[in-house]
Amino acid sequence: MYNFEQYKDEVIQLRRHFHKHPELGFQEYETSKFIQEYLKNLGLEPKVIAKTGVVALIEGKYPGKTILLRSDMDALAVLEENDVAYVSENKGVMHACGHDGHMAMLLVAAKILTEQRDAMHGIVKLVFQPNEEEDGASFLIKEGVLKNPDVDTSFAVHLWTPIPSGYIGLKSGPVMAEMYNFKITLVGKGGHTSAPQSSIDPIICAANIIQSVQSIQTREIDPMDATVIMFGKISGGTSSNIIAETVEMEGTLRYLYDGDDDGEQQPRKRFERIVKSICEAYRINGTVEFMPSSYTVMNDESSVQFLKTHVMNQIVPEHNIIPYCCMGGEDFSEFINHNNIPGALIFIGTGNPEVGSDKPHHRCDFNIDEDTLLTGVKIHVLTALEYLK
Repeated sequence: MYNFEQYKDEVIQLRRHFHKHPELGFQEYETSKFIQEYLKNLGLEPKVIAKTGVVALIEGKYPGKTILLRSDMDALAVLEENDVAYVSENKGVMHACGHDGHMAMLLVAAKILTEQRDAMHGIVKLVFQPNEEEDGASFLIKEGVLKNPDVDTSFAVHLWTPIPSGYIGLKSGPVMAEMYNFKITLVGKGGHTSAPQSSIDPIICAANIIQSVQSIQTREIDPMDATVIMFGKISGGTSSNIIAETVEMEGTLRYLYDGDDDGEQQPRKRFERIVKSICEAYRINGTVEFMPSSYTVMNDESSVQFLKTHVMNQIVPEHNIIPYCCMGGEDFSEFINHNNIPGALIFIGTGNPEVGSDKPHHRCDFNIDEDTLLTGVKIHVLTALEYLK
């Protein structure tokens, strides 16, 4: 097999560079410039898409199909608390989800694949996507990332601390949840806390909503159909002795099935029904807004079988491949499920307590096991070469 070990130092250094210089979604200007320069040095012709995204083609010696390999680019609004030499230099912004490693892995894979062009029948389309945390993929789709040339299949990898280092999470069917952000606005009537009868209090209404909507997942929906309702932000009021006029609440609604409102479960309709009923009971003028963030990632069965048969057997023992799904959101669904393109998302285990990479994603002390970076490089390279044989 190809000698990947020679690239270990490079992929680690690239990851650390991106980690030191994180940028938020659609603000990845310096990240984009760095990626473009790297790809130009490989003899490729990168193009900008969706403001800060980057697309480049590696054309094989022979004609054939087109495979898309995707990495996300954006960081999170998190103040890093890791004590490492490559700590974020952009205060309040941090790569706390592994996207720094994703970019590094795809760049090194691009270097190897440009050296393997003579073995390729077709084209590798490299996509570096901005704003994954808030559905940046849909912007790339609208700007034609799946065209010129038309994409035949698409793959992505995700470093994942809940899975131990050395293991790979891979299965067909749903692997990441459909996710909607929601915002509830409650408008009452302000006043003095000594005379609540003269006001309409939106805070008590909000408290009831938070409690009551939980019954959707425990009393209305089949427990085998995973559903998670979480409130992440509540704001309202100006002083301890003033009854608030308005309360705003924001959160996420996640589920692992297709989320079709014509289907049996209808979580959004149930959510809205309960909120409106409680608002009416408390005489509150309430509104609910749903903002789609990502749809269920459904791995194509034939693509998963292809990976298991032709790719993973060259990387890890069969017993190190585990079926895995979670309630996290991922807009990679835009590349495959919403455009009927076969493909799959692969989880790369990077959880290792010995190096402190066993922390949850999106946390201030999140880190990865850098020894697992080469696994992503191998997956990208072997997937492309095997598909374009």
